[in-house]
Amino acid sequence: MSDTPKSTASPVSADAIIFQPKPAKAPPSETVGPIHWMRENLFYSWLSTAITLIGLYFIYTTVTGLYHWGVADAVWEASSRRECLDQSPHGACWAGISAWYNSIIYGRYPDEEQWRINLAFGLLIFWMLPIWLEKVQTRAWFGISAVLIFPFLAGYLFAGGARGWFMQFALLGAIVTLICNWLHAVLCVLTGNGLPKTAVALLGMTNKPDRLHKYALATVVVVIFAIVYAFFGSWEPVQVKTNLWGGLFLTFVIAGIGITVSLPMGILLALARRSELPAVKVLAVSFIELVRSVPLITVLFMAVTMVPLFLPQGVELNKLVQAIVGVCLFFSAYMAETVRGGLQVVAVGQTEAAKSLGLGYWKTMYLVVLPQALKAMIPNIVSNFIALFKDTTLVSIIGLYDMLLMLKAIGRNSSWIGLHHEPLIFGAAIYFIICFAMSKYSQHLENVVGGGASNKR
Repeated sequence: MSDTPKSTASPVSADAIIFQPKPAKAPPSETVGPIHWMRENLFYSWLSTAITLIGLYFIYTTVTGLYHWGVADAVWEASSRRECLDQSPHGACWAGISAWYNSIIYGRYPDEEQWRINLAFGLLIFWMLPIWLEKVQTRAWFGISAVLIFPFLAGYLFAGGARGWFMQFALLGAIVTLICNWLHAVLCVLTGNGLPKTAVALLGMTNKPDRLHKYALATVVVVIFAIVYAFFGSWEPVQVKTNLWGGLFLTFVIAGIGITVSLPMGILLALARRSELPAVKVLAVSFIELVRSVPLITVLFMAVTMVPLFLPQGVELNKLVQAIVGVCLFFSAYMAETVRGGLQVVAVGQTEAAKSLGLGYWKTMYLVVLPQALKAMIPNIVSNFIALFKDTTLVSIIGLYDMLLMLKAIGRNSSWIGLHHEPLIFGAAIYFIICFAMSKYSQHLENVVGGGASNKR
C-alpha cells in the first residue's frame, strides 16, 4: 500500500476555472499624489498628451490676453471714451463702468432718494435673519411674513407719495410685524420663550385658560401699532414714478416678485391639473399648455399692447405692473409642470396611508405629498428661478430700463459712444455671480433637507 496521503480537496472543473470572475480592482488610494493623477488623467497616451498640451496652450493665450486687455492695459479713470483710447488704445475702458455705475444699479431713480432702495433691501435681510438663528421658534413664520407682508413696506419705500387707508394700514402693519418678529427672536434667544408666552406672563394671564392667551398677544400688538402710528403715521416720502425705476434694482424687483408668485401659483396649477373635477382640470391644462406654447416676449407684448385694448376707456395700467403679471403667469405654467413631476414621484401608498389616518385632501397634500415632491424637485425649481432671473432682460424690449438696457445705453451716450464690450462683460459677471450663488444655495438646500438620490456627490 502506498504511504502517499490522498488529497481531500474537491475537484475543480475546467468551466469553474475558465469562468471564475476576476477579483475586483482595488479602489485607488486617496493618498495618490498630483503627479500620478495627472499621468492617469491627462497624459495616459500620446493622444491625450497632445490634446492636453493644446488645451493648456489655448487656456494660457486666453488668460494672458484677457489679463493684458482687462487689467494690465485697462483704463480705470477717464472722462470719456476718447480719453480712454488716448491713454491705452488696446486696453479695456472700465472708466465708463465707473461713470455709469449708479445708473447701472438704480436706473434713473433720483440720486437723493436712492437710500430708500438700500433701506428696503437691508430691511429684507434684517427681516429674514432670524431664520438662521437656531433657538428661534416658529421660524417658518418669518419666511411667510416676508412673502405676504414685506412687499407692502418695500413697495411704499420704492414708490412713496400719498397713501390711502389700505396702504396706511398695510405699511404700518408691516412695520409692526418686523418689530414683533425681532422681539420674538430676541426673547427666544435670551429666555427661551417667544413673544406670545412673554406677553401672557407680562400681563399676568399665566393661570388663565389657554383660549384667553391670544388676547395678551393682541394687546401687545395693539400697543406697538399705536407707537408706530405716532412715529410713522404722517411720514410721506417723495413719490417716484415707476418709469424712473431701472437698473439692477428693477431686475431684482421683477425677478423677486416673479419667484415669489410663480411657486405657489405653480403648485396650485399642478394640483388643479391632477384634480378629479373636469372643469378645473380642463382650465388648468388649457392655461398651462397655452402659455408654454408661446415665448415670453409674446406674453410681454400681449400684456403691454393688447390687454389695454380690452379695458374700459380711461383705464390705464402701469407698464411695470403689466410686465410683472406677464412674467408671473408665464413662469407659473412652467413651475406647474415641474411640481407635477415631483407629485408623480411620490408613491401612491403615501396618499393611501394618509387617507387611512383620516386626513383630508388638503392636509394630505400639505403634510405628506407636497413636502416629498418639493424636496425631489429642488434642482428643477431653482433652475426655473435662475431662468426667470435671466429672462427679466426681455423687459427691455418693451421699454423698461432694466440693467441690460442701462448697459446698452452707455455705448449710446455722447461721451462713451462705442463702448459696448466692457458694459456687457460687467453685466455678464453680475448675472453669473447671482445665478451661481442661487445654484450653490440649491445644492446646500438639497443636503439640508435630504432631496435627491444622493446628497453629496
